[in-house]
Amino acid sequence: MPDAVRTAAVRAVLIMSLTIIQAMVAFLSTLTGSWLAFPMVLSSVASTVVATWAVLDVWVTRQVWNQRHGVVSEPSSTARQMRRQRRRAQRAARAAERDEAGGRIRGRRNAGDLSRAGDLSRA
Repeated sequence: MPDAVRTAAVRAVLIMSLTIIQAMVAFLSTLTGSWLAFPMVLSSVASTVVATWAVLDVWVTRQVWNQRHGVVSEPSSTARQMRRQRRRAQRAARAAERDEAGGRIRGRRNAGDLSRAGDLSRA
């Protein structure tokens, strides 16, 4: 999830949780007959409107981000194809290097010692 969308989603979750808490306080204060019931009900209605706006903000932010930056492609489409091309190029470069060297393995000085490497009786 992009940063802008994540920020909007966190903000929406916080606002929704505060709205739920506020609605619960309004409900409980209505049950007890407190003077705080009416102001809490009014503010709960206002908070519900703000929470709805926050959720719509997440949706709009996501749509705008997708429109500006494009949909993030799946790895199977672009990235995998690029890796395959890079591997093919590396294999071709190694094959060309081997052909240039005449098929010999570089760094081996005593190639005849390979057959005696597994013989433990001489060690």
